[in-house]
Amino acid sequence: MNTNRISTTLSAEDQAAILTAISTVRQKLPFLIDLSKTERVSMSKLGSKTEGFVKKALDIANEHPEMVSAQLLDEMRKDAQLFESLSPIRTAIDHLEKQLNDTATQVGCEAYAAARTVYAVTKTPLAKAILRTAADDLGKRFGRKPRNEQQPAPAVQTPTPDAKQPQSTA
Repeated sequence: MNTNRISTTLSAEDQAAILTAISTVRQKLPFLIDLSKTERVSMSKLGSKTEGFVKKALDIANEHPEMVSAQLLDEMRKDAQLFESLSPIRTAIDHLEKQLNDTATQVGCEAYAAARTVYAVTKTPLAKAILRTAADDLGKRFGRKPRNEQQPAPAVQTPTPDAKQPQSTA
């Protein structure tokens, strides 16, 4: 069944306002960084299980400040507080990203389905000459070849018994 779940537009003004809001978010978080894939993979991650570990260690360090340097304790406090402050923002943006991706997937699917319908109509026997030209153009962009026109995979050549084989020098 072909359903059109989303039927709306996004004005240029709204798009600009959204991009401005994203720019504002970036300005409010000037300390954001980009990690390389290598850095991301090699790092220890703070998650739900290790968050309690960090909180308990911070509590202990606060109760016994003589056991670590004041600078380490201050940085630990700031890092833990920032991590906690970023958590609801990350959750909101993750949810927004999922909705944005899901919506783009849905409207892309709807647009593609409509395009295939147009293509099918241009190929009907009742289509006029101009539509047949359009069908040919769409067919080129559709990118599929009929099965009988597809090229077979290249055959793998096997050496003949009289072909010289490389000698091992081991």
